[in-house]
Amino acid sequence: MNFIGHALLAAAGSDDFLFGNLVADGIKGAHLEALPEPVEQGVRWHRRVDAVIDSAPLVTELVRSMPERRVAGIALDIVWDHFLSRDQLSAALAERCYRVLGSQTLPSANAAMLKHLVRGRWLERYADLDFTLNAISGVGRRLSGPNRLERLIPWLRLNYAQLEETFQQLWPQLDAELNVAYAAADYPPRIRQ
Repeated sequence: MNFIGHALLAAAGSDDFLFGNLVADGIKGAHLEALPEPVEQGVRWHRRVDAVIDSAPLVTELVRSMPERRVAGIALDIVWDHFLSRDQLSAALAERCYRVLGSQTLPSANAAMLKHLVRGRWLERYADLDFTLNAISGVGRRLSGPNRLERLIPWLRLNYAQLEETFQQLWPQLDAELNVAYAAADYPPRIRQ
């Protein structure tokens, strides 16, 4: 998942927990003790969600069928947000994400990108496939070497129906599995602080 999937799966938590989920990719390492506890929990939850999604049989099977397999997971995370933006993102959750991202100091590793996300209202714009594919290409430009994500764009267009079908099977499974894990973990659903 990219931003929307993580936001949907963290929405029952506090604003700090949601913030941790949204900025987790910019926070490296295992030593998170300097973070406020709910932000730390959000980062840890984000990482758990990523591990569950990346190891899901539907995802691993799909990645094996894709060119540029080393970066295919990055593209899929963003494509999943396309489907979630198009079909499930509420205006209230998008506004909450923008407010939360604007209320705290952003990790320097992704601060500039997150500011663009808020100003450009990317969460809603992911509903547009062309915007999503441009975002994938943009991530590829920030990686070292040739833009392997750009090379995936024709495959993603050609296999859009397969991607959508896979996601329609994947999301309910992940949502159910992660909601059980959320309830069993030390992440009580604390509504916004």
